[in-house]
Amino acid sequence: MEKLEAWEFHESKDDQSADHRHSPNRPIPWEHLKDLGVICWKMDVESKATLEKMKQERGYHYSETVTVAPGVLEGYEERTRQFYEEHLHPYPESRLVLDGSGYWDVRDYDGKWIRFHVQKGHLIVLPPGMYHRFTLDHKGYIQALLLYSSYPKRIEVLRPFGDDLQARKDYVKTILTKVHSKEICKC
Repeated sequence: MEKLEAWEFHESKDDQSADHRHSPNRPIPWEHLKDLGVICWKMDVESKATLEKMKQERGYHYSETVTVAPGVLEGYEERTRQFYEEHLHPYPESRLVLDGSGYWDVRDYDGKWIRFHVQKGHLIVLPPGMYHRFTLDHKGYIQALLLYSSYPKRIEVLRPFGDDLQARKDYVKTILTKVHSKEICKC
């Protein structure tokens, strides 16, 4: 597993594509993100054999490539605004970065944002029911392979409307409650 750098998101008026670090930085151990259900691998995106093996092992039967950049993605401004709206999915969100880079923000058990930076070769899997958002970094470009185990539906439910979904209830019960208890007892 590739241990990406993660940190507590600093709310500021900076552009969303800034890294939003506190000064001094408040790092978040990658193990904490793992406890929240986030999975990350680093893989060779140039190797078709490696990609096919990963898809088979993880049960991905459908995929599509999306390029997010001005002049490439139709409705770029609106779409990037939508990516940055807090939302969840009732299924795992699996993205392999083929090129470029960006930031994912995920909610911690206490509601604070945690930010981490993804680049070429990072495969990120967010669990169903986890609130998150995505933004490009200052480079303004990412190409990603979107991976699905069943036919792609692209269901995004904005907060607070996702709170009543079974996927959210399951996430709160199985992940957030466990992580929160672990933090309280420091075990």
